[in-house]
Amino acid sequence: MRAIHRILVAVKDPAAKTLPAVDKAAQLARAFGARLELFHAISTPLYVDAYSPALSIPQIERTTRNDNIEQLEKVARKLRARGGLDVDVSASWDFPVYEAIMRRAAHQGADLIVAERHAKAHVTPGLLQLTDWELLRTSTLPVLLVKTPAPYRRSAVLAAVDPEHTFSKPETLDREILAVASTLAKALHGPLHAVNAFNSFPLQFPPSRHMSDAVMRQMAADARRAAKQAFERTTATARIPKSRCHLIARPPIDAIEQTARKTHSSIVVMGAIARSGVQRFFFGNTAEALLDSLDCDMLIVKPPGFAPRVQKRTRGVRFAALPYLPGI
Repeated sequence: MRAIHRILVAVKDPAAKTLPAVDKAAQLARAFGARLELFHAISTPLYVDAYSPALSIPQIERTTRNDNIEQLEKVARKLRARGGLDVDVSASWDFPVYEAIMRRAAHQGADLIVAERHAKAHVTPGLLQLTDWELLRTSTLPVLLVKTPAPYRRSAVLAAVDPEHTFSKPETLDREILAVASTLAKALHGPLHAVNAFNSFPLQFPPSRHMSDAVMRQMAADARRAAKQAFERTTATARIPKSRCHLIARPPIDAIEQTARKTHSSIVVMGAIARSGVQRFFFGNTAEALLDSLDCDMLIVKPPGFAPRVQKRTRGVRFAALPYLPGI
């Protein structure tokens, strides 16, 4: 992972009373000695029929943007007043929001994106294209999704790796996960843990009532031995103490949740590769399932070379016409 010099924090509502994503992004910026930018994407459509001729569209655009900049600047002044932090602010008309965030991050040369989780539960997120899920799925940069308001205090960081490369995940992804997790743990002065969930029985040889207990025990022991060897090879370069390496014979979602609670981790670092909607439907996705259930923040990284299809130019204002209502 490259050094973190610039952090972009996506602000959903600049006028909100509490901004946990901003607070935590500021913590990280101080820890890394990085520059922070507060960014708000203005994606609300303009209903052109609703405005009087006295208000031109350019005036509406400019006024709305200036209002958001002013709100962001209020937040920035408080952060600067605490000392040791360079803060910029920006707002632009662009949509969809997750693409707008990615475009701004690329334009500013950001190394990390921090965003706040949407409060509502995610139902079929791959179909609804919710901002936080789409950002996690498509961003080339690491994305920290803030789910809890409590500040980081010597926080534990948990790296969720997959040495068996389930569903053809690239080997380089585990190295990237460990590099990011190690960088965060050092910056936060907290312990680094790693977790690996494995299957006690090879998928091609599921347990059967025709197998003897001895055969099943031997298969489970062999599976654990192979998983342990792969796990140790993967975590060797990160120099994580054995007491902080957690090998668990459970499904990934259960293993990660269990270990995060046990270690009191504030951040879980895991990888994701974008798949088609059909593949997500059949195979599921660990990051997607943990988006709502995990009780701590999530940081998602992609394998080197990941390149989503996102338009480079901003889309500007989204216009819409008011629906025709008879009798009104």
